Amino acid sequence: MVKIYLQKMLSLFDLSLKLNGFPIKKAKAELESIVNLSTEEHAKFIQDKKREIVDFHLQNNSFYQELVGNKTNIKWEDLPILNKQNLQKPLVERLSKGYTLKNVYLNKTSGSSGTPFVFAKDKYSHALTWASNIMRFGWFNIDFNHSYQARFYGIPMDFIGYQKERFKDFLSRRFRFPVFDLSDEVLEKFLGKFKTKKFDYINGYTSSIVLFAKFLEKRNIILREICPTLKACFVTSEMLFESDKILLEKQFGIPIINEYGASELDLIAFENTKGEWQINAETLFVEILDENNQILPYGKEGRIVITSLFNKANPFIRYDIGDIGILDEKSTPQKPILKKLVGRTNDIAILPSGKKSPGLTFYYVTKSIIEDDGNVKEFIIKQTKLDSFEIEYVSENELTAEQIHKIKEAIALYLEPNLSFIFTRKNVLERTNRGKLKQFKSYL
Repeated sequence: MVKIYLQKMLSLFDLSLKLNGFPIKKAKAELESIVNLSTEEHAKFIQDKKREIVDFHLQNNSFYQELVGNKTNIKWEDLPILNKQNLQKPLVERLSKGYTLKNVYLNKTSGSSGTPFVFAKDKYSHALTWASNIMRFGWFNIDFNHSYQARFYGIPMDFIGYQKERFKDFLSRRFRFPVFDLSDEVLEKFLGKFKTKKFDYINGYTSSIVLFAKFLEKRNIILREICPTLKACFVTSEMLFESDKILLEKQFGIPIINEYGASELDLIAFENTKGEWQINAETLFVEILDENNQILPYGKEGRIVITSLFNKANPFIRYDIGDIGILDEKSTPQKPILKKLVGRTNDIAILPSGKKSPGLTFYYVTKSIIEDDGNVKEFIIKQTKLDSFEIEYVSENELTAEQIHKIKEAIALYLEPNLSFIFTRKNVLERTNRGKLKQFKSYL
């Protein structure tokens, strides 16, 4: 009896999923079988799952039936592209037959795209999501049942929501560092926890983790030297620039792994042990489309459109996630590689000349200048008019006239001249209610 009890305690994470109705054992077994398919078997698996999920929702989901219309024998490439605006209607109108608000996994998107909505997954589909997470973290010897996580995330501030999240953290072997206040005083307390707790890995929002690394750099501290149990750091939800990755590797002394996911889907891409951003080709089907919804070949930049192959509760078929990216030329259907994540489609800056540029271009150019001396901790860029931008930043000292002039010169060189900028120094930058930092935003 004692042995059985100890085994359950050691597998608390899996047990909590099982008790909540998520068949994790079955999901792990199916995922393993998918991973072990041959090239030919995987190609057949993808085609079969695409057909199955479309047929299921055409027969059982009135929302998807209405979206497709009365077309029969429709080809895959002629299926409608689902977008976030389509999904902004009551969830009960989007659920398939047999699914209710009480027998599905419910959540809502963060709203960082500007288009939040509530979504559902059937419980087996959600179990597969966790099986996928477990497998990918396992590439770096992280085990959710045993490894201890330092979690840099937001947290609900109401009493019930706060306590619920803390309880989930306990079940998931996580210690949460709330990211709403990242002042030096708070970061000093964070550092104290790393001195006393045996963390195995760090996971959380890129901008918050980068800010912590800058804090360590200023104090000439290597995190693994004070927390030798650390094995890896996983960053998510926000863009990771190469210069930031180098900083994190230097100050943490551990591998930095980049992930790309969406709560309504799954992990979409996860950096593997070879440093490739490997697309999830087990539970998702990923396409890159042009402006006319035509499928683009590997190496071409376009809209990232994703199909959830298992979710029967809520259709996500040819779903335009709102991001722009490129699949590497060396990709295969069984192992697609995300070469580049360019940015969000709603983060495009439209300039007076008519030129369109990813908003992160402004961020990247500006970042390369104002972070040279480590004075600026973080910043965001807002486009308020066709030719007008506001740059809000947190720093120890105000930007000098020379630094501002260099930024304007660089932007004129890389983008176009005669743009107007207002620079505003802040004590803290505005984050979403989940703690994400939106690095560029257009108000046009």
